[in-house]
Amino acid sequence: MQVSERIQAEIEGHPVVLFMKGTPQFPMCGFSSRTMQALKQAGASGLHTVNVLEEPEIRANLPRYSNWPTFPQLFINGELIGGCDITLELLESGELARMLKEVQLAEAHKA
Repeated sequence: MQVSERIQAEIEGHPVVLFMKGTPQFPMCGFSSRTMQALKQAGASGLHTVNVLEEPEIRANLPRYSNWPTFPQLFINGELIGGCDITLELLESGELARMLKEVQLAEAHKA
């Protein structure tokens, strides 16, 4: 499987995906840490993360795939939401919690 197909499979296989440096328990950069905190604060559940430090091919190719140069990168329902700053802005406006609640409701209806 080519790396672009792996990236696409991660994004399409999970309603909420965060490509980050480190893990939710041990973020390896401040931006990933703040993004993870924002997602938790907004009520994220079932969040799927990919540690790009352990996946050098994804780390090298995701910026081209998404047309977004930095990490972390948050995807919701297959759509790039953005990085740390955008996630924090969405948290402050209440939009992030709304988006995550919609995902949770859609997933509950699938079950």
